[in-house]
Amino acid sequence: MQTLALAFLAATAIGGLAWVFIYPMLSGERKAESRRASIARTDAPARQAEKTQRSRREQVEGSLKELDARRKKDKSVPLSIRLAQAGLGSWTTQKFWVVSGVFAMVGFVLAYVVGGNLLAAAAMAFAAGLGLPRWLLSYLKTRREKAFLKALPDAVDVIVRGIKAGLPLFESIKVVAADSPEPLRSEFSAIIETQTIGMPLGEACARLYERMPVPEANFFGIVIAIQQKSGGNLSEALGNLSKVLRDRKKMGEKIQAMSTEAKASAGIIGSLPPIVMLLVWMSTPDYISLLWTHHIGQFMLVACVAWMSIGIMVMKKMINFDF
Repeated sequence: MQTLALAFLAATAIGGLAWVFIYPMLSGERKAESRRASIARTDAPARQAEKTQRSRREQVEGSLKELDARRKKDKSVPLSIRLAQAGLGSWTTQKFWVVSGVFAMVGFVLAYVVGGNLLAAAAMAFAAGLGLPRWLLSYLKTRREKAFLKALPDAVDVIVRGIKAGLPLFESIKVVAADSPEPLRSEFSAIIETQTIGMPLGEACARLYERMPVPEANFFGIVIAIQQKSGGNLSEALGNLSKVLRDRKKMGEKIQAMSTEAKASAGIIGSLPPIVMLLVWMSTPDYISLLWTHHIGQFMLVACVAWMSIGIMVMKKMINFDF
């Protein structure tokens, strides 16, 4: 028995040594390990390049956020520039004030004819003359900026391809001005016009931010201005900018999709009181008319409108996400 046990232990030890030292050479594990190591060494430059490119994109995103924060701090914009930003470059400030006066007169007449109260008609004229035109101006400006940002990544890609193909930067901008949709066409055409009259191309691109106050336009102008002064790989910088623009667009669409339910709930909650008030007025007008015929009802109506406005602003603040 001892002999058999010793023989078993010796065979086990020899088998273990053979498994450790001989089997890897026969099975090809060492070759596989060496091949994986060589592949890892080969992929190391690619990983390093990807890491470098990712860090550059992060720097671009940080620069865009800083530019956006700086734009939000500086809100004192002249009316003529605001008209140009809204796409009403042919309008003058006098024409804007005349239109505002017409809105005020129409609001005053309608409020006085419907209610017969002079104070309410004056308040309606003030809101229609100052609030409504500025709201329309802000709406047109926001819509124009969205259209510009939607087409800007494709325009930057066109410029990058033109530079890589050997075209000068000015000729690539001409291609964008000829084939892009509005408002991108008019903005790049303005760059070409200002450069044609003698202004340097970098400064002409930097002026794009005055007509289109978005951080992406400011960064585009800064990249062109720096490249014109100190040189550098413009196609790589604009390619990183295009990547960041597309990533920001995807993030914005994702946030919009995630907040759609909350926006719908806020819209329903905010519209319920006026809808109920209208239905009650249609069914029993004498019951609800006390809200605007009696002084206590008027006070309650004003207080309800104030509280509803505060609630809507709070819900809007909760729903809107910054990214």
